[in-house]
Amino acid sequence: MGMNTGGNGDGPMSEINVTPLVDVMLVLLVIFMITAPLMLNGIELTLPKTKEVNVMNLSSSQVVLSFTNSEEFYVGKDKILMAELIKVLNLKLQETKSQTLFLRADYQLEYGKVAKLMSYLKSNNINNIALVTELEE
Repeated sequence: MGMNTGGNGDGPMSEINVTPLVDVMLVLLVIFMITAPLMLNGIELTLPKTKEVNVMNLSSSQVVLSFTNSEEFYVGKDKILMAELIKVLNLKLQETKSQTLFLRADYQLEYGKVAKLMSYLKSNNINNIALVTELEE
């Protein structure tokens, strides 16, 4: 559909065809929707496996604490020292206006270390902790 310029029709059209632009934007939107949940899984952990799991997709809008086998802490993809952990978690929980901390702890860790971490978090008023596991095959 061209705009009628009132001339003999030999002049340039001054309309922009937005259909290709919309197509490209929709493709980019789909790509970001697929890759966004995968960005949090960049930290290598072997999660415990359970028979029944509440299905959820971790996203960047949730506060995810990863506790690796080498006893390192990551909030999202950022490595955090134990001394800064509570300050960073409280800041992230306030930023996202979230009440729940999602804890991804490596399967190889001793139960006592995970229990001590949870106790430490609860003693610092981080009470809503959800443990992240994988579905057992």
